Amino acid sequence: MENYAYILDYLPSGRQTERGFHREPLALAIGEDELKLFELVPRAGTTLAPGVRIPLVPLQGLPPPIDHVRRRLGFDELTVAARSELSNALESIVRANSARYLRFLNEAPAVSRRFHLLELLPGIGKKTMQQIVDERRRAPFQSFAEFESRLHLKNPERLIVSRIEQELSGVEDKYRLFVPP
Repeated sequence: MENYAYILDYLPSGRQTERGFHREPLALAIGEDELKLFELVPRAGTTLAPGVRIPLVPLQGLPPPIDHVRRRLGFDELTVAARSELSNALESIVRANSARYLRFLNEAPAVSRRFHLLELLPGIGKKTMQQIVDERRRAPFQSFAEFESRLHLKNPERLIVSRIEQELSGVEDKYRLFVPP
């Protein structure tokens, strides 16, 4: 269950259907833990902004700004604005939960003699994968900054964000690293 979500787009007039607008405010969001895409109905009088992290459950006795989750969304159901905000939201999620994603970089196993899970990250080939494995044998990575300095890779968070975007968009792949099917 998701406790927090990042708003990707806010539609104050609702979604457009064949018969016009639905006339109910909606927010499109991505969950922080399971990376699920949602269509949310905000509480009356609540205005949400893209990029904002909101609670989906009551905190300290205060009700969340969301009345209810209407449904889960597929990537193709996102608006253009939501798709453009998705990368920023995912970067925020990856930075906020860096321990989770660093654990993947530190512990990802080889699938076979010829294939390693690290190779599923866009931009990681055999040579870079071998450098990562050699460096993590020396000592586990403690932060993305350390990962970047030891391997001379620019913006390692972006590698993970790119893979999450591929998984959300429905890339046909046997392996799911971060987004459940």
